[in-house]
Amino acid sequence: MTLARAARDARGLFAATAGGEPEGVWSAPGRVNLIGEHTDYNDGFVLPFAIDRRTYAAATRSGQRRIRVASTLEAETVEVRIDELDLVFPDRREAVPEWARYPLGVAWALLADRDGDLPPGVDLAIASDVPVGAGLSSSAAIECAVAAALDDLWELGLDRVALARSGRLAENEAVGAPTGIMDQVAAMLGRTDAAVFLDCRSLDAEVVDLGFRDEGLEVLVIDTEVSHAHATGGYRERRTACEHGAAIMGVTALRDLAMDDLPRAAALLDDVTFRRVRHVVTENRRVLDTVETLRSHGPGAIGDLLLASHASMRDDFEISIPELDNAVEIAVAAGAIGARMTGGGFGGAAIALVPHELTERVTDAVTDAFAASGFSAPRCFTVVPSDGARRDR
Repeated sequence: MTLARAARDARGLFAATAGGEPEGVWSAPGRVNLIGEHTDYNDGFVLPFAIDRRTYAAATRSGQRRIRVASTLEAETVEVRIDELDLVFPDRREAVPEWARYPLGVAWALLADRDGDLPPGVDLAIASDVPVGAGLSSSAAIECAVAAALDDLWELGLDRVALARSGRLAENEAVGAPTGIMDQVAAMLGRTDAAVFLDCRSLDAEVVDLGFRDEGLEVLVIDTEVSHAHATGGYRERRTACEHGAAIMGVTALRDLAMDDLPRAAALLDDVTFRRVRHVVTENRRVLDTVETLRSHGPGAIGDLLLASHASMRDDFEISIPELDNAVEIAVAAGAIGARMTGGGFGGAAIALVPHELTERVTDAVTDAFAASGFSAPRCFTVVPSDGARRDR
């Protein structure tokens, strides 16, 4: 198998920082969420797919009882003794640079409930071609690549959902980002030309054929290059509002509310909380409708659902930005079947479902519109629904 450039970069960094050849190279993909935004931590439904941009972890066991990690994105190498991981995470995570909390946090999460002897130390070198801050879950790609590597090297024998859980625990507690589990499940369970229909309460997952290839459709990512950070306020405020709304409505999570509950919610909740709740309730419905539409009518029929999702995120959840709204509007005007922002919001990327022959036209139209509006030039590229985490070498 010919390794991708990022895989070669990981191997090269490993040689420079640890010396010699790694025992193996593992990788995990970024993800695009086709629909179902901010529903995951509300125990709802999501429909993401893994993409053909990946993070690679070159790794080997060492004779020292420590985890040492290097990244092509950072100049420093960070190490923590294995027997001190639970002293660092979660209470003293600030002692570790933020970028290193992702891989080291996964090691901590994998060992959190483990009894017996500690496993051997590991040297890790990480490289990626998943854009950072674009809403394509570069963080989950790191977590899942490292989880796959450590599962093999430490002979843990965990299933993919358990590895996804370790990634979520790392992101929530070691990093401090209050995200759900959607990203890690997509990175672990992805399949070629398919999405993962996930019930975030039960973690039941079903592979749903997308049919993009047969229909001649492409997913165009329009990266605004406006960076976001999940550990900062906006994301956390939305999650708090959802929890507040659920408490007032007397349910465990917003997943337990249906469309028929919205009139009562409007009477009980303040305007802002109601609109946050309405987004989650209607977005759950849109996920279910999208799955049914894909099965009954194919991908060419989901455009209106994508647009309704974006409108809800823009108006009710208020997580869009002018660049994302512009990208969605212009992409559809230029021929996209549908479009929406994807990811946590406050920046990042939009996606557009585009007939292959119109991809260049849509790209040019969006680029020209950004220039006319005085926005920085977007980075546009297509992604292909792809396989999840794996060992590459």
